[in-house]
Amino acid sequence: MPYRETEKMRNRKAEARKRIIECTYECVSDGGFRSAQITRVAACAGVATGTIYRHFESKEHLFAEIFRIATQREVDKVAEALATEGNAVTRLETALRQFAERALRGPVMAWSLIAEPVDPKVEEERLKFRRAYAELFEQAIKEGIGENSLPDQDARQSSTCLVGAIAESLVGPLSPAQTGGTDQTDNNDHDPLVDSIICFCMQGLTGTRR
Repeated sequence: MPYRETEKMRNRKAEARKRIIECTYECVSDGGFRSAQITRVAACAGVATGTIYRHFESKEHLFAEIFRIATQREVDKVAEALATEGNAVTRLETALRQFAERALRGPVMAWSLIAEPVDPKVEEERLKFRRAYAELFEQAIKEGIGENSLPDQDARQSSTCLVGAIAESLVGPLSPAQTGGTDQTDNNDHDPLVDSIICFCMQGLTGTRR
């Protein structure tokens, strides 16, 4: 008679997987992917290291899952900002500002998502999500062109440039050398930096000095 997994066993496995993900996420939030050692994750989750590999094929697969979860939250925030009231210029500025401010308030996780050296599998996810951001911005730019709040331009190319500009402009400020590897409780000191980044991005989109 073939073995049939009981519902109780399935629930236990699901709970263990959830704890592994939560603990790995916490480790990455505290010190980046490099701090999320399997032994540390296992101790936090209360499981054996072998249990982790029963749920995830490798450490790289686990990290890719964490990357997807963390980045999807940020993509969703950008989508929410782009769905607010106002013309495309206003909505794009709001989305870009929120992205930069959230990153600077949580530099450890933001650095991990944007610039920390990672395994190839995680880097693949990084490229996918850069495209996800670009697609959101591309749609907003097209809407701006349609409503005449933005000049005619290659929306796809502009959106790609936008993602690159804001990501690269945050690499230095988010680096552990600048932040000391800790999150910030107050972002007031970041206002001039955020303003400068947004000014550059919006000037590139609109063709006018803001």
